[in-house]
Amino acid sequence: MLVNMRRRHVLPVLSSLGLRAQSIEVKRITNPPGFHWFGYYDKLQFDPTGRFLLGQRVNFEHRSPRAEDEIVIGVIDTREANQWRTIGSTRAWNWQQGAMLQWLPGSATRILWNDRHGNQFVCRIFDLATGKTETIPAPVYTLSPDGRSAIAPDFRRLNDCRPGYGHAGIPDPNASHPAPDSAGIWRIDLRSGKQRLLIPFSEAVAIAPREPYSAGAKHWFNHLLYSPDGSRFIFLHRWRGQKEGAGFSTRMFTAGANGKDLFILDPHGRTSHFIWRDPRHVLAWAGHPMRPTDRFYLYQDHTNQVEIVGENIMTVNGHCSYLPGNRWILNDTYPDRNRLQHLYLFEVATSRRVPLASLLSPKEYTGEWRTDLHPRFSPDGRKVCIDSTHEGLGRQLYLLDISSVL
Repeated sequence: MLVNMRRRHVLPVLSSLGLRAQSIEVKRITNPPGFHWFGYYDKLQFDPTGRFLLGQRVNFEHRSPRAEDEIVIGVIDTREANQWRTIGSTRAWNWQQGAMLQWLPGSATRILWNDRHGNQFVCRIFDLATGKTETIPAPVYTLSPDGRSAIAPDFRRLNDCRPGYGHAGIPDPNASHPAPDSAGIWRIDLRSGKQRLLIPFSEAVAIAPREPYSAGAKHWFNHLLYSPDGSRFIFLHRWRGQKEGAGFSTRMFTAGANGKDLFILDPHGRTSHFIWRDPRHVLAWAGHPMRPTDRFYLYQDHTNQVEIVGENIMTVNGHCSYLPGNRWILNDTYPDRNRLQHLYLFEVATSRRVPLASLLSPKEYTGEWRTDLHPRFSPDGRKVCIDSTHEGLGRQLYLLDISSVL
């Protein structure tokens, strides 16, 4: 049942294994004027209490960001009628992941996002308690669980190679170099602001793939994520050459927090969305030469052990997360043939899929400026926030209370 309403969307939740019907309210928590969203599913949108959520506001849609385009950063208070408080702005952002906006792990007041200052990308750290903003002279992507450090790819190169994931405004000085040794993945100390190049492009490229790189291949890194204990991180090594055409090939690496001990977790060329289940296991949508179609696989780091998860249930690529306790996987889908995006839970022990919502994505939301649901959960796992366009109001933020299902 798809219902367009100004205030909310309600979908009956049914399970083929006997779960009684539930009504999950999809409640809008941002409003026009302006378009609101958060971005990626692996960032901390909720504060530790679950009361405050982060968001971004833009005044246009359906084109690539330009160097002069500025968006607004805000905090939403869910206990005060979803009141929006503007705390800053930025000119370093993209449609899929915004400005890398996120809470500092373990902090109830400190918030980070990327910005551009002159000819340099930087990170702003805003403190809700004091109203003061610090500036780190380097951008961030993912933060260590202890909140002391971050790692980041080359956002200039990303903007060239994968529109929708980099930052506009600063050209890539290595644009003509297929695999430079002066850029790659950096580590940033969030206290001192010092940065260090951990893994140059040339180092990863030198590790031979299963099949030779295609002629003219240009390489980049994307989708970095620390493990839950901070001891390792994941990154995707991607390249595009004559063979790939408009597409690209992918390898999934893990590495020690110091950039050493690189391990190719998935060498088969089609890794997409992933999440750490625990410090040793990674769930990822990927392909395998022994199977005709891609599936979700659970990989054990530093080994060749891999198993299929939700083989006949989770059959479509999506933005996956484990809820606290690892009993449930929260996931979504890209629009189906009817332009519906499906949000659901998957119970690992029983292989039970519980639908949460099916939301219309208008056809103009495609390509770089598509609006994926990118579900993010509260610290207790009982609330979910998504980006959606189903009400015809442009992209807005919506909140679901899923405690009745859990």
